[in-house]
Amino acid sequence: MTNSSTTGGAAGTTRRRAVLFEALDDLDAINEMYHERRWTDGLPIIPPTEERVLRMLKHSRRSPDDVVAILAPAFGAATVERIAINAVMAGCPDALLPVLVAAVEAVAEKGFNLQAIQCTTHPAAVWIIVNGPVAQRLQINGTFNCLGQGTRANGALGRALRLILQNVGGALPAEMDRSTQGQPGKYSFCCAENEGDSPWEALHVERGFAPEASTVTVVAAGGTLNMNTHTKDGDELLRVIARSMAYPPSNDYWIAGEPWLALSPEHAEILKKSGYTKAEVKRRLWEGSKLAGREMAARDLVRINTARSAELGEIGPDSMIPISSSAETMGIIVAGGPGTHSVYVPCFGDSRAVTKQVVE
Repeated sequence: MTNSSTTGGAAGTTRRRAVLFEALDDLDAINEMYHERRWTDGLPIIPPTEERVLRMLKHSRRSPDDVVAILAPAFGAATVERIAINAVMAGCPDALLPVLVAAVEAVAEKGFNLQAIQCTTHPAAVWIIVNGPVAQRLQINGTFNCLGQGTRANGALGRALRLILQNVGGALPAEMDRSTQGQPGKYSFCCAENEGDSPWEALHVERGFAPEASTVTVVAAGGTLNMNTHTKDGDELLRVIARSMAYPPSNDYWIAGEPWLALSPEHAEILKKSGYTKAEVKRRLWEGSKLAGREMAARDLVRINTARSAELGEIGPDSMIPISSSAETMGIIVAGGPGTHSVYVPCFGDSRAVTKQVVE
């Protein structure tokens, strides 16, 4: 027999410790049970035995019943122990627990708007970006295939957060989670920034943290768009990226969102050699990605007027609509290995990225 722990925390519960129950010592049977109870994401899990959870908890200074955050829409209590349980299920190495705790703290911040992200028909997934020494120490990938398969830390960390959002936050597909199609990033969406190959200051430094700090940034990502261009001219590179960002059925335009880019080291170096700071890159992209009102569907133009007339005034067919309220709201990291590919990440729109320091 093996002891397993329940994964969630019901709204309003006064019980903070997980309940132990006995299960057959059979991996197939345990996975079938977890699938039937809707405690998984559809993939096999590692049984969160008492021994495994206790071993992981040794990597946190906090008490197991400390509430890290209350997660919408079920308003479940994400205790350190419940975070650890879902981390075990996802296959996280034990040392990743403090990083995951910081990610849970970040998604619960008001500006991130988790209630809307969890319940929307939009395919929004939480993208975790890790910065600082912890990324290298725990082997969180920011280079080759950093948004793809092959790195245990990336895959398990992103997956663990998704399980927490489902099992503690209550966002079960077709129930609280109303995403029309969803996206693969809802299984796992995590990378480190490739700080070593970046010509600019790292994301966490840009956001006010010391270079030696380790941080987690969460972004409400709508998906990814690969942008492959061999140009060596900085102005031309900015032009084609900006035009890639500009598409009419985009939440970022009608809500004034927070679009993100993961620039390849090669593209970032081209821009640096052309004399561009990161702030100047944002300004050029913000200007170059404006869309004429006539490009929008008629009903969507009405929505934009409702949401942004206070900011932009009356918006008509000839109005040039910016993708966000200002260039500063755009996010840029350098990520990936060699190659002429960068990634545009449109966002949920009504959400702002949050960065939290990792406390080990």
